[in-house]
Amino acid sequence: MRKWSPLLAVSIGTFMLLVDVTIVTVALPAVAGDLHASLDGLQWVLDGYALALAALLLGAGALADRHGRRRMYLAGTVVFAAASLLCAVADDAGLLVAARFLQGVGGAAMFATTVALLGVTYQGKDRGIAFGVWGAVNGAAAAAGPIVGGLLTEHLGWRWIFLVNLPVSLLAVWFTVRGVTESKGRTDARFDVPGTVAFTIGAAAVTYGLIRGGEAGWTAASTLTAFGVCAAALVVFLLVERSAAQPMLDLRLFRSASFSTLMVAAVLAQAAAFAYLPFATVWLQEFLGKGPVDAGLLGALPMSVASFVVAAFGGRLLQRVAPRWTIGAGLLLVGAGDLLQARLTAASPATALIPGLVVAGVGVAMVLPVLASAALAAAPPERSGMASGAVNTFRQLGFALGVAVFGAVFSHRLAGHRDPRAGVADALDHTLVVAGALALAAGVLVLLFVRRPAPSVRGDGPQVRLDPAVPGGH
Repeated sequence: MRKWSPLLAVSIGTFMLLVDVTIVTVALPAVAGDLHASLDGLQWVLDGYALALAALLLGAGALADRHGRRRMYLAGTVVFAAASLLCAVADDAGLLVAARFLQGVGGAAMFATTVALLGVTYQGKDRGIAFGVWGAVNGAAAAAGPIVGGLLTEHLGWRWIFLVNLPVSLLAVWFTVRGVTESKGRTDARFDVPGTVAFTIGAAAVTYGLIRGGEAGWTAASTLTAFGVCAAALVVFLLVERSAAQPMLDLRLFRSASFSTLMVAAVLAQAAAFAYLPFATVWLQEFLGKGPVDAGLLGALPMSVASFVVAAFGGRLLQRVAPRWTIGAGLLLVGAGDLLQARLTAASPATALIPGLVVAGVGVAMVLPVLASAALAAAPPERSGMASGAVNTFRQLGFALGVAVFGAVFSHRLAGHRDPRAGVADALDHTLVVAGALALAAGVLVLLFVRRPAPSVRGDGPQVRLDPAVPGGH
């Protein structure tokens, strides 16, 4: 049992922090009613957390390499627990959003170390098992969020979706202290403050611009200003990272078509698989009259079960196949699953989503664990914090941007109906079409540009070559 304590510690923490990405989705109507906030404004309850994760993961990875991954994981868990308590006692939407951002800070410190901790702890066959289980947790957690949130919201109240994190955090700390040994990468690694600030401003600005554009119009001064700030921040970020002696993200990695495509896949996979779920729960609750529990079960359980089963029983096999095929095929399945759901009419029953959710769940199980191990294999061991941080950064950025983009699509389509309530099914249908198209496009890009992995020098996982790739290369 002690052998698997590190896996338990990492899996418990990962499940908790990823569940909290989507756990709020079915609780938004209850939160809005209690805190007297609009549902549009409460998009930031979702995106504040996801943006903090995305913005700080890379910097947290560098700090973990320097000061110790175990130490960083424990510190992040404590911050996450404290922020969860603040979320639970928030008495207005602004405080809730601020506490959610702080939750993201703690989650980033935890998430930045997960892949690295597994990579240095397990080797050979055990590493395959560990990444298989961790992949199953990843696939199931985001989809399970609405289920857990629905149960807690309906039976105990929405504040309990945050209070439940306190005992779970204690459990993660206990297993970490008991079984995880300290490991470090480069002891001279530094936290890239200018790069982190520029990245945070850019990510927040583009998200605000997308949300604002859907509300005020794409030519509104506030929308254009937000996009302008994003562009300026991106330029600053690129200049800072190019000139930094120790950048938080080595831009030379993006000279490789393989690495660049994997990052695009991370963004679009997270968006296409999960970012439409808040709008699916709006359809289930506001149009079909389902309660939070039913909305969570119908909107996420099929995906969660399919993802967990495939990742748990096929994780080792997936790690042996070239990432090009597993990720590419998985994304195509996610796209197909989204399009299967996009057949809604005003007469559609709640069960209409189930077949597509199952197909998308299979795709998620194929994509997420392989993305993580491919990123780890692409970097030397002492830079594993950067590698795992990069793929997880782009995944969480994908969720934040996906919520904003799909929110704009959903709102625009809904506004075109005289009876907004009757137009919910049509709005969700169009949102799913956009999500499916993004996933299919990402799958094609992966199949074209991600090269077959080079032979592993360590013999313990797939390698992704970082030399330039050509379309159709092997």
